[in-house]
Amino acid sequence: MSKKEHQFNEIVRKVRKDLFGKGPESIKTVFCENMAITTLKGNLTPVEKFIMQSPEGLEQVHRARTKMIQEYYKQHKPVEMEEIIQSKLLNLFSDINIEEDVAISVFLFEKPIEG
Repeated sequence: MSKKEHQFNEIVRKVRKDLFGKGPESIKTVFCENMAITTLKGNLTPVEKFIMQSPEGLEQVHRARTKMIQEYYKQHKPVEMEEIIQSKLLNLFSDINIEEDVAISVFLFEKPIEG
């Protein structure tokens, strides 16, 4: 893993931990053109797992895990992330497979990512 990937992963982990109270157990990021594609495993908290025991709870956790992340990045400019990538973040696409506890985030940047 490159230094840039490691630094990027640590920012992603910190945001998730601050927002949900728990960071992912593992993160892997791949840079491709102007995208950072991040796979996050082991995201869910014990409380979320309890809530997911009903169909309504499952939907609630899924919505929170996708919409809250997207809204967070819209409202909080990721200055550290942009400094590492040396490009402005344009958009974030995110989803989670609740049953398997695996999330994917695709960060779309203005310029191609170097190195």
